[in-house]
Amino acid sequence: MVPSIPWRRPPASLTLAAQEIHVWRALLHQRPEDIALLESVLSMDERAKAGRYKFDHNRNDYIVARGVLRHILGAYVDRRPESLQFYYSPYGKPALNAEIDGQKLSFNVSHSGGYALYAIARGREIGIDVERVRPEAAQDGVAERFFSPREVATLRGLPSHAQPLAFFNCWTRKEAYIKARGEGLSLPLNQFDVSLTPGEPARLLQSRVDPEDPARWTLQAIPFEHGYVAAVAAEGNDWKLTYWNWQP
Repeated sequence: MVPSIPWRRPPASLTLAAQEIHVWRALLHQRPEDIALLESVLSMDERAKAGRYKFDHNRNDYIVARGVLRHILGAYVDRRPESLQFYYSPYGKPALNAEIDGQKLSFNVSHSGGYALYAIARGREIGIDVERVRPEAAQDGVAERFFSPREVATLRGLPSHAQPLAFFNCWTRKEAYIKARGEGLSLPLNQFDVSLTPGEPARLLQSRVDPEDPARWTLQAIPFEHGYVAAVAAEGNDWKLTYWNWQP
């Protein structure tokens, strides 16, 4: 059974303590009039990117995910969502030139299967990932191609019925970690190990890229909707999660 999360409606005025990480949930499937309003806050570059999607549902998902991000970030920095300007790292990770009480505002976004998750923090790097569980993915050779030998051995040592959940435990934790580091796939997925056994706490077990990383980064699973797996990675171990539900 998936534990329930208190997804709460946010207050009119948002505050973000240094030891807090806020996780937001949004539905990507919105009414046409709400999609139009979200599109109206996008930059010209973002609208151009939306226009390059071949299928309407992919284009609408992008518009909603990006428009909601602008609304969320604007609430923290007290700016209009359309006024926000993003810049990008050499690996393509977006950032916002804004601070809260002298600390950098960090964020990360993931979406899958009709849901988007947003992680917001200050003074620490952060990554988040959500995936819809597809049982066939655990058996099509992806693990052997991308996971570390230790992870593959753990995965294949589990009963077959437990492998889909374990596979996506591993995948989301790896994705959250590399997104937090901001290096994209330049950091090979098989060069570090994460926990993946169902019921086992999320952990970065070892990194062959930087042996100090298991002490620097903390992983945490996000109990999500049935059929989905999600995880967050952030610097330090002095933080806690607060959950907000975004609505237009």
